[in-house]
Amino acid sequence: MIDRMKKVTVLTRSKDRHQLLISLRELGVMHISDMVQRSEGVDTLTREKGDMARVLAAIEESAGKDAKKIQQLELSDEEFGRLNASLLSAIDERARLEDSLIALKNERDRLLPFGDFSPEDVRALGKEGIVLYFYTLNGKDIEKLRDREDVTFIRIACGGKQSAVATLGAPMPADVTAAPFELPSESLGSVEARILETEAGLKAISEQFRAAGSYVSTYRRAMSIEDERITFERASSTLADEDGMIYLSGYIPVEDEEKFRDYCLSNRYAYLMDDPADEDQPPTKVNYKGVVRIIKPLFDMLGTVPGYREYDTSVPFLCFFAVFFAMIIGDAGYGFIFLLGAVLMHVRSRKASDANVLLYVMSIATIIWGSLTGTWFGSEKILTAVPFLQKLVIPEIANYPELFGVDSTSAQNEVMKFCFILGTIQLSLACLINIVSKARSRNLAFLADVGWLIDYIVLYLLVLYLVIGEAAPFNIIVAGVAIGFALVCLFGSFEPGMPIGKGIASSLGGFFTNFLNTISCFSNIMSYIRLFAVGMASLAIAQSFNNMAAPMLQGIAFPAGLLIILLGHTINLVMGLLSVVVHGVRLNLLEFSNQLGMEWSGYNYDPFRCVVPEGNRNLN
Repeated sequence: MIDRMKKVTVLTRSKDRHQLLISLRELGVMHISDMVQRSEGVDTLTREKGDMARVLAAIEESAGKDAKKIQQLELSDEEFGRLNASLLSAIDERARLEDSLIALKNERDRLLPFGDFSPEDVRALGKEGIVLYFYTLNGKDIEKLRDREDVTFIRIACGGKQSAVATLGAPMPADVTAAPFELPSESLGSVEARILETEAGLKAISEQFRAAGSYVSTYRRAMSIEDERITFERASSTLADEDGMIYLSGYIPVEDEEKFRDYCLSNRYAYLMDDPADEDQPPTKVNYKGVVRIIKPLFDMLGTVPGYREYDTSVPFLCFFAVFFAMIIGDAGYGFIFLLGAVLMHVRSRKASDANVLLYVMSIATIIWGSLTGTWFGSEKILTAVPFLQKLVIPEIANYPELFGVDSTSAQNEVMKFCFILGTIQLSLACLINIVSKARSRNLAFLADVGWLIDYIVLYLLVLYLVIGEAAPFNIIVAGVAIGFALVCLFGSFEPGMPIGKGIASSLGGFFTNFLNTISCFSNIMSYIRLFAVGMASLAIAQSFNNMAAPMLQGIAFPAGLLIILLGHTINLVMGLLSVVVHGVRLNLLEFSNQLGMEWSGYNYDPFRCVVPEGNRNLN
């Protein structure tokens, strides 16, 4: 259920600015509208939080797998400030040392062919008239160089395909393919010593961050506090200041109306409170009740929020999504894998979260559907080997219908028919929800939804005729489409309180659009066949890997066969989960939601409040 909101404005003197924000945050019920996103103060605090995040990432990277085992320690504000400044400097120093190490190693690689020598000695020889020019070239070119009388050279070293040489008194002739070598500023030995010194410095910094693993919880709390400070600064920047008075506008849930009124009276703040106007866009607070709250993690993951004036589709979304999930995954064996994962999550956390319960529901639904169709890891042998599993199967929709004396085409047609029934029920439910809602608001547009409902029912019959070949009452189909189309054209654009003549004229203006939408009713029902198609594709992939591995599951090839089965079914599981997102979620968010007229245009109710527990570092 979407909670109703009140639009409120609170007003007080400018000198009470800070106290107003502190008290509003403690109240924790007001969602501030049009909150300022950027200001100088917000940018400063955001940079500080970003620095903390950099340090925390470095600490967790250094601690590695041992991070959870490290005992956590507490720090005072001053101690935390000094630690954070030190670790920030260490991050910059580490970046400098890493760049220096790369440069030193490149220089070492450049010097290796020439060995360890003193560049100063070479320069001293030059001052004495013995000028040397250094080059690298390949072995073939050196052999050619030996036959030339115009080049005096010394072969210094040979490193793989490249050799180092020095010419005496004159540079290498231009027709010789050789890479000149620039004399370094320091010797190879000195470079290697600096590499060791730099690596020691990096190791010391890593130890510093590893030791800071005791303060991970302190950093996380500090970042939460920084989030509060950022929100506080944004709220402060949002305050309007006029003639010595400040005010702040926003929204509160209707259930907190008395609480807000008492707050304003006790603090002697002036306030305004009213229902949101039609042009207002209040935040959405969805009140998930009972078991339906388990769908919230999925909505959070998808980032979908219904608009304030839209429907809460949590219940139908959960019910249909469970069926879609089961049909797309389609395998009871996979369902047991999901169930095992849910149990392990439950045991590890000791308390079942909403996401954990959702996984329980999805896995059980998959086990039920897989059992009814006789699908266990895509293997017919498992089904034939366990008679009890055969008793769970509904032969008319079995994936191995020959075992039950049913024709395979007939079984597939029954599954497709079930998909179309499922689609018609879901889309018709959307029409019924609209009919009830619009009828209650005395909006004649509910008759257009009656038209859509009629169209879906009769077009379902047409779909069965075209896809499965069932007999169809064409007279009823044609009459139903005509009546439904007429209702949509006559009443589709009505608004509450709109005169009949004006409403019909407005509706007839969208005649062509309504014609195309009527055609889309047919395609909407047809789109549910994807449940059958994806489920069959998953079964075919599982069978292919089973057949590939079957000849190997004996003798010395057994490990290879087992590996093929494990990898194959893992890939199939991952592809199934992706299909659930692509297809299962789509049917709810597009076909069903579009018929409801939902755009998912809302944004979450996020009240200005304290999120850091009391007793932690000072927030003000």
